[in-house]
Amino acid sequence: MRMKELSLRQDPDLRKELALLARGCDFVLPSRFKKRLRAFHAEQGQAAQPPPAISVLSVSPQAQVKSEAPVPTALSESIPKFYFPRGRPKANLNIDGLIAKIEKIFSQFPNERATIEDMGKVAKACECPLYWKAPLFNSAGGDRTGFVSVHKFVAMWRKMLQTCHDDVSKFVHLLAKPGCNYLEQEDFIPFLQDVVNSHAGLAFLKEASDFHSRYITTVAQRIFYNVNRSWSGRISCSELRKSSFLQNVALLEQEEDVNQLTEFFSYEHFYVIYCKFWELDTDHDLYIDQRDLARHNDQAISHKMIERIFSGTVTRRLRKDGRLSYADFVWFLISEEDKKTDTSIEYWFRCMDLDGDGVLSMYELEYFYEEQCVKLETMAIEPLPFEDCLCQMLDLVKPEVEGKITLRDLKQCKLSHIFYDTFFNIEKYLDHEQKDPFSVVREAETEGQEISDWEKYAAEEYDILVAEETTTDQLLTGYCVVVLGTPQTSKDKLGRMRERLLCLAR
Repeated sequence: MRMKELSLRQDPDLRKELALLARGCDFVLPSRFKKRLRAFHAEQGQAAQPPPAISVLSVSPQAQVKSEAPVPTALSESIPKFYFPRGRPKANLNIDGLIAKIEKIFSQFPNERATIEDMGKVAKACECPLYWKAPLFNSAGGDRTGFVSVHKFVAMWRKMLQTCHDDVSKFVHLLAKPGCNYLEQEDFIPFLQDVVNSHAGLAFLKEASDFHSRYITTVAQRIFYNVNRSWSGRISCSELRKSSFLQNVALLEQEEDVNQLTEFFSYEHFYVIYCKFWELDTDHDLYIDQRDLARHNDQAISHKMIERIFSGTVTRRLRKDGRLSYADFVWFLISEEDKKTDTSIEYWFRCMDLDGDGVLSMYELEYFYEEQCVKLETMAIEPLPFEDCLCQMLDLVKPEVEGKITLRDLKQCKLSHIFYDTFFNIEKYLDHEQKDPFSVVREAETEGQEISDWEKYAAEEYDILVAEETTTDQLLTGYCVVVLGTPQTSKDKLGRMRERLLCLAR
């Protein structure tokens, strides 16, 4: 009603008559005003009504042609699809032809049923790498029945071809739990167990079943260390596409020596990690406390940093009593020995960022440097004043914002290992101090052109462990020949003693 009154007052004729009425003029008749008011209300009512529908019969042929003119396509419909979370569909995919190949392979098996030993042929018929055989077997229900029928497998694979259009989405679908589009650590266990059971380079592990779970745990942690860049504990298809994991899985078929696959599957790397953990785990329950970890590398890492590791900022499996699991030790050791990778830079940044604000402040740097100074003084080495050390580190990192070091700054500077060792690893800090500054610059410039720091460390430590084992074997051989009797008897007893000794050494 108020809107109508406003519109009414804007009528120039009515406004004039209203003004005359206000002045008390007699020649303005109320009846005339009311008539004008009713006419105005009628006009307003007609304007508010919807326009009448036009009958098709009354439309002229010219108007009908115009009404049938094509409507321009909406902008959203003209944009081609560009997001394919399950891979880009292949234009000329012959699903029936692929299914025919699979059915032909199943016809070779008794009752057209495939066991896990037969799944290698089925995987190749599916045009998949050989070591996809266990995920294919389990996804078709073979883990429950011990075999897979041709009908069940074909139904599963046909649906897979229709919904998953690249290797990454297929692999995730095979391993993931029903309804999940991501992989968790336990999802890799059946796949890795099959690698242990069937790969020629791990044949010696068949008899040592106790070490299967340790090797599988190590490989699983390395997979998440390198692939799960979001630190979520869940590997997405996007993260898997950006990694080299599936390429390494394909190489398992071609490479008999798993030690050549240093990124994930190397047994030598597992051996080094496990031996280092076993030295610290005195009660051998696969958990260590802060005092145990402090003994690593002759107490090179500061106590403040060890406290931060046990605070939970970079761990997932701390027990209620605050002890660290073997799985978390894998992350620690790789990050400690190679501080140049993105994951290790993020690992130590989380530890040093005490307040979690995403910035290393001068207070936080001083907090960690104080213990370094104390250690240097006990070694009769005069420490550099914090102000001078800070100037060196700021020149090293060159942060975008003065006085605030961010994760991005450390990733861009290419010398993050020197920065971190300065604040919590006394031995490596002294090594850097004794190096030629120009050699450090050359190392930063040639980064990526040689093997990583972790691979260097693992190779060196493995050689040391093998040398120690060889020396022990020679001592035991002499002892057995002298004390235990004939060479044949000593050989049998030597084997048993060697196994016990290796268990203790580990």
